[in-house]
Amino acid sequence: MRITIVGCGISGLATAYVLSKKNHEIKIIAKAFSPNLTSNKAAAFWFPYHIRNDKRGIHWCKHSYEVYKDFSQNDATGISMQHLIKVVRNGVDEQELEWFSFMPEDSYRTLKKDELQQEYRTGYDVHVPLIETQIFLPWLMKYIEKKNTTIEKKDIESFDEISDAEFIINCTGLGARDLCKDETIVSVKGQVALLEPIQDFPVFLDNELPLYIVPRKDATIIGGTYEEGITDEVTVPSTIEKLLENAYKAFPKLKEQKVLGSWAGIRPYRPLVRVEREGKIIHNYGHGGSGFTIAWGCAEEVASLIEA
Repeated sequence: MRITIVGCGISGLATAYVLSKKNHEIKIIAKAFSPNLTSNKAAAFWFPYHIRNDKRGIHWCKHSYEVYKDFSQNDATGISMQHLIKVVRNGVDEQELEWFSFMPEDSYRTLKKDELQQEYRTGYDVHVPLIETQIFLPWLMKYIEKKNTTIEKKDIESFDEISDAEFIINCTGLGARDLCKDETIVSVKGQVALLEPIQDFPVFLDNELPLYIVPRKDATIIGGTYEEGITDEVTVPSTIEKLLENAYKAFPKLKEQKVLGSWAGIRPYRPLVRVEREGKIIHNYGHGGSGFTIAWGCAEEVASLIEA
């Protein structure tokens, strides 16, 4: 079957990978490719983020977890299974306990009091995939290219411009706002600081501060912000300084790491992820900050919609 995928971020690439294994004739068109994508700037540790109001996400999350776990057996993918320490501060009511239902069985444990610093009342040790985007996305692109996928750099204004496909998969992220006249899509800016790589350090998450720390081979990512309605991808020095201040307060030894720079990216958030068929168009967008976390579950659902 001839299928054209519009968009080449993690959602488009995951969909192309899944469909190529089903022997479809795949073409990808996009206005930008890795490394010039928001997907490249993602901290990209697996975790259900802004998806917990959508129970479809339970399957999407768990399926994607298993895919990454399998990928982690191949060092060339840049994916590894890591410890994530998620903490809740004293005086903070934990409102998001439903995240437990999105986790694979035996993937987390509650930390004991003597494992926590005094400012934290609760903490969890979670075993999660870490996706090093600077390695994984090029690897995924090369795999897809070897499957004889046609790739074209093109910016379309209407799906009517695609006339030779039996199905069109819409993985355009923020671009769907104009292509689909979808006013529910919200741009959410995220800023992060970059430190030198650090060895033997877990992924760390404190939602209330907010602070996350992601140790990668190329840098230690210190994040992050959640700025709705902002469309520029420019970092603000005072914001970056505040992120670093939060990180240094939690882990003073990070001050020893040289500051390498900063990034900003725009997430395509939608109150409900859109994965549905509309004639010969199948939509797969609006994943927000959970793009990597649910990409493979959504890709499998796209495949099932084609076969329905």
